[in-house]
Amino acid sequence: MPGVAEHKSVKSVVNNFSGSVAVIDLGSNSIKVLVAARGADGRLTALHQHTIEARISAGIGGAVPRLSEEGMTRGLLAVQTLLDSVAPFSPARIAIVATSAVRDAENGPEFRARLRTVTGHGVRLLSGDEEANLIGAGLTCDPALAGLRNFTVFDLGGGSLECLSFRNGKLHQEVSLPLGCVRMMEKFSSNPAAAFPAVAAAALASHVKEQLVASGFPLALPADGSAIGTGGTFTTARAILAARTRVGFEQSDPILHLAALRELEFVGQLPLAERRAIVGLPAGRADIFPFALVTVLALAELGGYREFRQSAYNLRWGVAAELFGQCDQQGNAAAFDRPS
Repeated sequence: MPGVAEHKSVKSVVNNFSGSVAVIDLGSNSIKVLVAARGADGRLTALHQHTIEARISAGIGGAVPRLSEEGMTRGLLAVQTLLDSVAPFSPARIAIVATSAVRDAENGPEFRARLRTVTGHGVRLLSGDEEANLIGAGLTCDPALAGLRNFTVFDLGGGSLECLSFRNGKLHQEVSLPLGCVRMMEKFSSNPAAAFPAVAAAALASHVKEQLVASGFPLALPADGSAIGTGGTFTTARAILAARTRVGFEQSDPILHLAALRELEFVGQLPLAERRAIVGLPAGRADIFPFALVTVLALAELGGYREFRQSAYNLRWGVAAELFGQCDQQGNAAAFDRPS
């Protein structure tokens, strides 16, 4: 019986660690779960990860941002599915966090209330600063970044772009900008199923640069600095490039060179139906990827970056690390269970 074998396998993995926590991230485009455990050396390890492209943010690009009924329904179903998927791991704590789409939507409180009613779990609504700081905390879990001291991080989601500057290994400055790829698609395209016109792409690039300049965020890197990219856009770019070179994702180069990213501009020149056939590009991201890519290229041009290092260690890892800290200080452990 495959189900029994799988359950035994999960139990054997969990038994190698002292306990686990689960984090569900209600992202604007995708809803993701991480089950993490902490080893004897204090490092976090992923026991389970899964992503559902729910697009709860459809509609947030309007003058009055609102979550659509269809988006909320997809979100509720996705969260319940992910909660079911973590049950075999018996996590000591489960945290559900919401970011830009729910934060900015006029009916965000309604969605959080419905989610609590359906699942029995509260939702922690993160401010832009909290989101940025937790992304920074997540990056400290990435072994590949252990030696880096000066770097700038861009986490591009569906609703917002989180920018973080690290100096001497510590968070120096952060800013959250409403430049998420779902927002930008709704703002700069009347027909996402068609090819993305060059004129609209240029307008989007100018908008991104104007927002970044106005924010005052320090884009310039020190001589020994690196630009780090997290979130679905950078993961997708790496996956497409890996497929084009016929190597597996894990074996592919995490360094995304500017020249290689520019080669992916052909995606925006295709209608949606043809984009969905591109290997490495998830069907649920085929409509927003051209807008996300223009945003990334605008970042590179403005900051003078020749490459980005892709990292999968972002918000969920930061929340997991914080949860383990709360488990160590049980008086504060209830913080993630509060409805907000």
